[in-house]
Amino acid sequence: MIEKKNQMKTALSIAGSDSSGGAGIQADIKTMTVNGVYAMSAITALTAQNTTGVRDIMESTPEFLRQQIDAVFEDIYPDAVKIGMVSSSELIRVIAERLKHYHAKNIVVDPVMVATSGSALIKTDAIATLEKELLPIATLTTPNIPEAELLTGIKIKRKEDMAVAAKEIGETYGCAVLVKGGHSINDASDLLYEAGSLTWFEGRRIDNPNTHGTGCTLSSAIAANLAKGHSMALSVQEAKDYISGALSDMLDLGKGRGPMNHAYMLTEELK
Repeated sequence: MIEKKNQMKTALSIAGSDSSGGAGIQADIKTMTVNGVYAMSAITALTAQNTTGVRDIMESTPEFLRQQIDAVFEDIYPDAVKIGMVSSSELIRVIAERLKHYHAKNIVVDPVMVATSGSALIKTDAIATLEKELLPIATLTTPNIPEAELLTGIKIKRKEDMAVAAKEIGETYGCAVLVKGGHSINDASDLLYEAGSLTWFEGRRIDNPNTHGTGCTLSSAIAANLAKGHSMALSVQEAKDYISGALSDMLDLGKGRGPMNHAYMLTEELK
C-alpha cells in the first residue's frame, strides 16, 4: 500500500455561484486554493450576475443540495466548512441537518443577505431559519454592519455598538463572531468576540472601489486557516492580511464594483 505523504487539508464551500467570478463559490475556491487547502463545493444557487448587479437567481433543489453535501462528506471529509449565500429556508434546513449528521467541524457562516451592489440575496423568512438552524452550529459567523444590525436589532454607529452587537450574537448562538467594520464605522477594523473576549483587528482602508466579493473571500480565508489548524485569532489575522494584499493589487475589471485579485501572490511572480 502506498503511504500518503503531505496530506493536504480540505475545505468545503456551501454557497451560490457567481457567474462573473468575483464572489460566491468562485471566490471561495480561488481563496481556499491560494491559502493552501484543497477546495470543494456544494452549490446552493446559480446566479446571473456581474459587477453591476444580480440579474437572476436559480436555486438548487433541497434534494440536489443534499446529494452534493453527501458526495463530499462520504469521500473527502472537509477540515472546515464555509457557508455563504443560502437564499431559502428549505436549503438552510438541509445544510444544518447534513452538517450535524456528519459532525462537521470548523463551520464558518457568512450570513450573506445583501450583495455589494445592494441586491437582496436572501428571502425574509430564511433569515429566521438561519438564526435558528445554522448559527447555533457555527464555529464562527462573520456579519458585516448591516447584517449584524439585522441579527440584533441594534443600530450600529460606533465601535462601541459593534462590541455590544458582537457580544449579543455570540452569547445568543454560542459561536465566535467577527463583526466586519468596513461600512463607514471605522477604517476597516473588525471585532472578534470569542469565548467572552473581544479582540480588535485593526485594518487600513485601501482606496480601491473594486470590493466585489470581499465578504466571501474573508470568510473563505478564515475557513482555510482553521482547516490548517490555526487558532481563531491567527486565522482572522492572516485572512485580513490576505484581503489587504488582494485589494492592494488594484485589479480593475468590469463596469461596476469589480473583483479583487485573489491570486495576487501568483501573478506577482509572473510579472
